[in-house]
Amino acid sequence: QVQLVESGGGSVQAGGSLRLSCTANGRTYITNVWGWFRQAPGKEREFVAAMRSPGSNKNYAESVKDRFTISRDDGKNTVYLEMNSLTPEDTAVYYCAANSLGVIYASPARYRYWGQGTQVTVSE
Repeated sequence: QVQLVESGGGSVQAGGSLRLSCTANGRTYITNVWGWFRQAPGKEREFVAAMRSPGSNKNYAESVKDRFTISRDDGKNTVYLEMNSLTPEDTAVYYCAANSLGVIYASPARYRYWGQGTQVTVSE
């Protein structure tokens, strides 16, 4: 099993930045794709960004491209989501996820391991 723990959420004004962290514990060697999803109230969970590790393939949702950056520190078993130029539309609970499929999917159903989520609130 793999356990994921997110941190770094909070409240920020529009135009601000936040960095989310997701630390993995357990059998992390079985996972090779790491992703971030988000879910706003009343909406479905949506893909934000994902990457393969090892490797350099990264995918981003159009809505966050050029504003968000996903990265990973293999030595710390930690994935990061650097979020810049935040807008109120980015307000959501952000979830870290991982799979062992070796392919980056945008569908949450393709990810077996999930963190508990961290709230990000962006005000005007």
